[in-house]
Amino acid sequence: MEKRTAACARTTKETDISLTLCLDGEGRHDIDTGVPFFDHMLSGFARHGLFDFSVKVKGDLEVDSHHTVEDTGIVLGQAIAEAVGDKTGIKRYGYFILPMDETLALCAVDLSGRPYLKFDADFTVPRLGTLDTEMIREFFQAVAYSAGMNLHLKILENGNNHHMAEALFKAFGKALDMAVSEEPRMKEVWSTKGTL
Repeated sequence: MEKRTAACARTTKETDISLTLCLDGEGRHDIDTGVPFFDHMLSGFARHGLFDFSVKVKGDLEVDSHHTVEDTGIVLGQAIAEAVGDKTGIKRYGYFILPMDETLALCAVDLSGRPYLKFDADFTVPRLGTLDTEMIREFFQAVAYSAGMNLHLKILENGNNHHMAEALFKAFGKALDMAVSEEPRMKEVWSTKGTL
């Protein structure tokens, strides 16, 4: 396969985002959203998914982190959909169970074209750094719907809130890497319908 890449941008009255993604990378990343904890989470996603990923966001952080985080999810989802193309010859499904100290997170992905998010994580603090913890679900919701993926995320063992968030982002990177990886035995789209 040639390297699958995408460059996407979004400008609104609330955010200005430019993002590039290479699904066939080495985990290199350059991330600046203005929300340091969110940057840390996206770095884990890129590094552990082996995606080359850069994103620059100017958002209305004087309001809160909502628009910045949600809109980044929208643009990342668009980039995933564009980079993966027509999905010919990929595994389509990916999953990972990731331990992080006392915490255990599960992620399962289906690049079906049918967006859905099932999210089960109970954070016990309102924010991590300047990231509102309720925005973690909103980020993944935006990615799932923008990319057209079925995405399940679940904390199997609760613990430190930082560990829980980080385990979810890293598990997502690992599961997505599996889903977009080449299946050499499959020469078409992996569906009994013949299309996704």
